[in-house]
Amino acid sequence: MQVSKFVESYFDAWNHADPKGVADHLTKDGVYQDIPVNSKRTHHNLISYLTRFFASNHHRYELIGDILTNGNTLAFEYRSTLADPVGKSELPASFCGAEFMTLNGEAAITIKDYYDTSGAEHHTDISNIGGDSPGKYAKSGLNQTQLLEYKQTLESIMRSDELYLHSDMTLPKLAETVGCSVNHLSQVINAGFSMSFFDYLNRYRIDYARQLLSTLDDKNCAILNIAFTVGFNSNSAFYAAFKKCVGQTPAQYRRTQQRKSH
Repeated sequence: MQVSKFVESYFDAWNHADPKGVADHLTKDGVYQDIPVNSKRTHHNLISYLTRFFASNHHRYELIGDILTNGNTLAFEYRSTLADPVGKSELPASFCGAEFMTLNGEAAITIKDYYDTSGAEHHTDISNIGGDSPGKYAKSGLNQTQLLEYKQTLESIMRSDELYLHSDMTLPKLAETVGCSVNHLSQVINAGFSMSFFDYLNRYRIDYARQLLSTLDDKNCAILNIAFTVGFNSNSAFYAAFKKCVGQTPAQYRRTQQRKSH
């Protein structure tokens, strides 16, 4: 089976709001796992769920970066954007996610979907993706020593190369730089830092943004410019991530720092 065609077909089914088309990418006994809401759906259950989902959510899904493969496992990241600007949706206008699939022949035995909709009004909590039971990674092949080694390598690369400044940085790209599989890097971030990939990346971006906000005023650098400088693609995403990390908006934080300096 050609992995690229399989993923292309999978995205096509999502973009055509085709519940059966999406579900048919699973084997008959396959399971789709929605990680943030901790749910599992069989082929039949997934069709029923997506029929309701597509009735009120009209998004377009696109691949971000490359598709990584390792034996019968593939992983990729995606971006979801609202296809109908005037329509109503329970999801934010734009969010990103990552999927891990275990294949068996022409279909997937499991599909695991990780995503971050922290900009949504109903705030899906993904902070505990890595907080599952100790047995979650029992069969991953990554022992504690390797986990610590990858963790140190990751932190070193992030600091020295400032990879967080790349607005197109994805989990597969970062795994390739670290020199490990996507699954292993996901484990390192989830178990090693108790956060999701998106929160991990944004932690570095927000730390740098705080430095810029503390040293540059509105005349020298607008907040929008800082958002793009530290790796965000939109002002709204920057504000949401900053408020989540700091408890203040960027403008509030800047004013607080300015008062302290006078």
